[in-house]
Amino acid sequence: MPISNDYSVILMMFETSVREIIPRTSDVSSFRFPRPAELTYKPGQYLFVTIKSGGKELLHTFSLSSSPTEEDFIEFTKKFTASEYSTALKAMKAGDWAKIDAPHGSFTFMGEHKKIVLLAGGIGITPFRSICKYCTDMRVPASIVLFYGCRSENDIAFQTELEDLQKQNPNFKVIVVLSEAGSGWKGKVGFINADLIKTEVPDYKERVFFACGPPGMIVAMEKVVGELGLPKEQLKLESFAGHQ
Repeated sequence: MPISNDYSVILMMFETSVREIIPRTSDVSSFRFPRPAELTYKPGQYLFVTIKSGGKELLHTFSLSSSPTEEDFIEFTKKFTASEYSTALKAMKAGDWAKIDAPHGSFTFMGEHKKIVLLAGGIGITPFRSICKYCTDMRVPASIVLFYGCRSENDIAFQTELEDLQKQNPNFKVIVVLSEAGSGWKGKVGFINADLIKTEVPDYKERVFFACGPPGMIVAMEKVVGELGLPKEQLKLESFAGHQ
């Protein structure tokens, strides 16, 4: 099926069932559903997902980790916690019922800026997986640098895929930063900070920044962008206080 360039979005609500569940790390999995032919969305948007547990319906929001260029499925990716929703989701299997309301949100990128920096913390990588996959598939000429902060190497979701996208896309660079790196780790260690950005992205003043992750990470990235001397308008935020 050819990739469509028409991304005018229409809000849809539909019942569906789980097509596939893909483990990404020990406590992170992706849930895939068949994509209705009429569903269009922009990379970086989110959806509402209702599931059933103990005779009641549970609702949660998730960023789409799939790209609009992946035409036969839609996907969200979840880090499992002790919450009621997370426990119910972890028990799901292929064929189980779900209701989806999509797409929502304006945390998107389709090539509107010539240069961008993506700042991801933990499961905040999900909308960026969508954006980076889309930009690679569509050969968007924008320069993209992704900083991805994780605790350990075992916590890097989409690691192989991000490496493959970097090989396919000469305009895409991935920098993984681990706060608790093992002795064999050859990448960056510590946290995403202003000094690291200045070193890895000398033209940072020319770039629009996107940050996504848990609330604490969002606060930290706002501070980092301030330390870089950039105006608030140069930073777009997506907090997972209500997502994931």
